[in-house]
Amino acid sequence: MEEPWTTDRQPVTATELDVKKAAAINALLLRPIDILPIKAGDLIRPFALGLWNEIRPLLKPDVPVMSLRRATSAFLHSKRYYQACAQPNSMRHDLAGNPVEQLSAEDRLAAQQRLIALRQTQTKTAPHHDEPSPPPVLSKAELIRASLLGNRRTDRVAR
Repeated sequence: MEEPWTTDRQPVTATELDVKKAAAINALLLRPIDILPIKAGDLIRPFALGLWNEIRPLLKPDVPVMSLRRATSAFLHSKRYYQACAQPNSMRHDLAGNPVEQLSAEDRLAAQQRLIALRQTQTKTAPHHDEPSPPPVLSKAELIRASLLGNRRTDRVAR
């Protein structure tokens, strides 16, 4: 796929899981941010570039930044968020949920490619018990994130 989608699809609305992810982000902040869905059926809106710089100062004093990074990552790397970003004419939004700029064709194409990769991963058949499962296909950002975060399970076992 070299061209971004050109036909509009249905608006992407939040599921209960999306609402839980959004609530997890808001629970870490001094005040809720309006860009996040509050209830199932609310629109999922792509974040404006650089929005992290506005969210970070809202972090509660006793909460580690890494907790906020993980919570936002769970929301931003979800299938429904990618769907919202992949839509033709999709807009980026500020903290208040106001549209500020249109997503670039490159960003929409990247979201569409990530959706395709997620669908391919989901549609693969379960491996036989004798065969090892293939490693998941990770994006460059996910590989960097994994190396920065480390594997918490192996850290706990080593202690």
